[in-house]
Amino acid sequence: METRFTRGKSAILERPLSRPKTEVSVSVFALLFSELAQYCQGRVYSVSELQARLAGLGQRVGVGLLDVLVLREKSGKRETKVLNMLLFIKVSVWRALFGKEADKLEQANDDDKTYYIIEKEPLVNTYISVPKENSTLNCAAFTGGIVEAILAHIGFPAKVTVHWHKGTTLMIKFDEAVIARDKALEGR
Repeated sequence: METRFTRGKSAILERPLSRPKTEVSVSVFALLFSELAQYCQGRVYSVSELQARLAGLGQRVGVGLLDVLVLREKSGKRETKVLNMLLFIKVSVWRALFGKEADKLEQANDDDKTYYIIEKEPLVNTYISVPKENSTLNCAAFTGGIVEAILAHIGFPAKVTVHWHKGTTLMIKFDEAVIARDKALEGR
């Protein structure tokens, strides 16, 4: 098998996993994401189906992103506490995806299983125009899928839903077993 070199740079498989330049043009991202949304829209009949399809595609991205970020940011070590995992998502995952941290991370007052990641102006909604009949569409379902896949594959199964509240809010509702494990770890 022949290895190709272009202008003195090594082949992509021979490069280290260290942090490469991760800047992507916003216009290119907007074009690709709008095409992705249009592709999905042509294959569904309702807004909820479209959001589910976007979330499914986001889950595929989340699985791949998790592997890279755990190696780069955590040196292969995984989090064991819910709050630390959510902070990893709020800071590291958001920075890798969007170049900045998420705006807020909050816990529900009445439920210890529910957390919220709030993004006032998500990039995935910025360049999407939504017709009036689909006014409930929130393309951040794609981001919700990414977060749900990351949590599930690192051992924190949760259901992530996306809502219009204070901008866009990702509501993360953890399984009972995750909260019980977290409380047991606190008791040590």
